[in-house]
Amino acid sequence: MQSLTLENHQQQIISKNAELVNRIATPEQQAEFLDKADSLPRIQLDKRATSDLEMIAIGGFSPLQGFLEQADYESVVENMRLANGQPWSIPVTLSVNEEVAASLKEGDLIRLDDSMGRFVGVLELTQKYRYDKTREAIKVYRTEEDKHPGVKVVYEQGEVNLAGTVWLLQRDSHPLFPSYQIDPATSTAMFRERGWKTVVGFQTRNPIHRAHEYIIKCALETVDGLFLHPLVGATKSDDIPADVRMRCYEIMAEHYFPSDRLILAINPAAMRYAGPREAIFHALVRKNYGCTHFIVGRDHAGVGDYYGTYDAQHIFDEFQPGELGITPMKFEHAFYCTRTQSMATAKTSPSTKEERIHLSGTKVREMLRNGELPPPQFSRPEVAAELIKAMQVG
Repeated sequence: MQSLTLENHQQQIISKNAELVNRIATPEQQAEFLDKADSLPRIQLDKRATSDLEMIAIGGFSPLQGFLEQADYESVVENMRLANGQPWSIPVTLSVNEEVAASLKEGDLIRLDDSMGRFVGVLELTQKYRYDKTREAIKVYRTEEDKHPGVKVVYEQGEVNLAGTVWLLQRDSHPLFPSYQIDPATSTAMFRERGWKTVVGFQTRNPIHRAHEYIIKCALETVDGLFLHPLVGATKSDDIPADVRMRCYEIMAEHYFPSDRLILAINPAAMRYAGPREAIFHALVRKNYGCTHFIVGRDHAGVGDYYGTYDAQHIFDEFQPGELGITPMKFEHAFYCTRTQSMATAKTSPSTKEERIHLSGTKVREMLRNGELPPPQFSRPEVAAELIKAMQVG
């Protein structure tokens, strides 16, 4: 089995850019929707659904043009594919309770408001259907326990899914990170302008520590450019806030990476914490942004002990080479090796377990809250200082 050639990767970048979905209303459509705003039935979206609307509209969730109809939903849950066979691993749905669903008719235009009550989009309702929450939990998250944050969301949402194409009323600048708001069509064009034929994407919801830095740089040795793409949508309450994380990424980009080989941009999507399935999901999203490769490390998108350490890597083997349109770059757990005095993995280090420095995210957060600097083997000092400042304020 061979990975895709560089030429094929570049052809995919070019062809994919032409296929990107664009569901942002034109000025004429926007005016039409605004004229009807007060007469339309309305639904208020939570933060995740709002970010899903945004990701669909800008093409980040291509080929999705809206919230999934039943045939696509059932196929994604069961087979990690849309009804037409195209790979897609996470159901993107809009759920409401029975009472709200009963008030809506298929064929209606539905006004979509964000959590602040602002008119942000329109749903062209094509279907209403009930679904099995427990089945979705088991298939997508591999557990039915409501302690899992993703499963908890499924259990708490409505019993009926609303399906249909959507329109984002307008593309607003991000309130916190406008300069890093780079949409898929733009990122793809930027890669081409820089002459990057191969680009590796890196997904993160945490500040970059030395182990991350190590695997990113290993990947960067083999491709033309790095797309550092932190997720800034809804996350767990105990995750480090997005503004703190972004300051850490800026520090890393300024001091520890070559500026001509890195683009830092935000990913507006919300976390699902679906482990292996979300690794596929994250890879497909980065393909839409123009990446040809995607880093998959230890326990990608995991939470608690719900997934095996490398389950998120193994799941890529369930697809044919080239089928996803992006090549996974799989890395083992990196650590600081006291014998060689460098970052390494079990593949490259002759060290014993006692000679390896691992720090868990939980332990690091505890140290930071206590005003303790993590050792330099774990975190760059400038990043650690930024985190301490933020944790103590919080």
